[in-house]
Amino acid sequence: MRPKPLSIFLILFLAGSAAAQAGGHTLFVDIKVDESQASGSKPLSLHVLLYSESGDLILRQIVPINGRYRFLNLRDGRYDVVVEFENVEIARVRVYVNSPFKTDFRQDIELELRDSSRTSRPGVISAADIYSRSGEAATLFSKANKAAEKKQYDQAISLLRQIVASDPADFPAWHELGTMYFIQKNFAEAEESFTEALKKHANYALALISLGRLKIARKNFQGAIEVLSQAVNVEPTSPQANYFLGEAYLQVKLGSRAVPYLNEAIRLDPMGMADAHLRLAALYNARDLKDKAAGEYVEFLKQRPDYPEKKKLEAYITANKKP
Repeated sequence: MRPKPLSIFLILFLAGSAAAQAGGHTLFVDIKVDESQASGSKPLSLHVLLYSESGDLILRQIVPINGRYRFLNLRDGRYDVVVEFENVEIARVRVYVNSPFKTDFRQDIELELRDSSRTSRPGVISAADIYSRSGEAATLFSKANKAAEKKQYDQAISLLRQIVASDPADFPAWHELGTMYFIQKNFAEAEESFTEALKKHANYALALISLGRLKIARKNFQGAIEVLSQAVNVEPTSPQANYFLGEAYLQVKLGSRAVPYLNEAIRLDPMGMADAHLRLAALYNARDLKDKAAGEYVEFLKQRPDYPEKKKLEAYITANKKP
């Protein structure tokens, strides 16, 4: 019998720290989970995904509860670290990796685990999104996850292909397959796999969001708008669905349509979606609404006080914010 659904809430993102050393940039994260408010069966591990600023999925790892993960040989840039539980995104944080020297960066994430029956807040795992597998399929799925953790993506794909060949209705396996292809930048196969997941479960929000992000990466912005609009209808409390729908509208220069979705993403997850303030500020600045742009920068810095370009934003605020 499967454990009852649990909800996991992001409590705190601790500030990242850096210490120079030889070698490539390395990002370390400790995931700390408070399990004191949960009863019954508890998850043993979480998925951690690393996305580039443009939305490309770079790496995916399985991390034990209260464990550590690391991403190696990162270039200077901005990255999104995403935590998933049972294929549901539960946390997201923007990390800035930037140093003239080879550096270690650290970003801690603290979570709280609660019984879903105790709350109706967003983040509760829907029973409709849980799939029951046979013993053999469950074993293959576990092996695929372990292969992905070791970055053996071809092996993971092979194992997931076996699962969907024997049980084409396994929509989470189709989604995992799409994710592996996405990491490999095989966008055509990724899109086909995400589409198959949605054929089996049309309202599978995670697959809708993944497909929408993929379409943005492929610059099919109208297609992204269609898919992400459905994602918002299915899961209106998803910060990610709202954010990426807003981003898709920005890409087709429909700023007035983008604004409400970006603001909703911020309302739902002020810290995780803080970068929506930057997107809004850029929009307002382009329309010569500099006071509004400055206001967005003020709100952004409240959430990201350690932003590397803080002084630049503060100068803009000083020059343009009306008293």
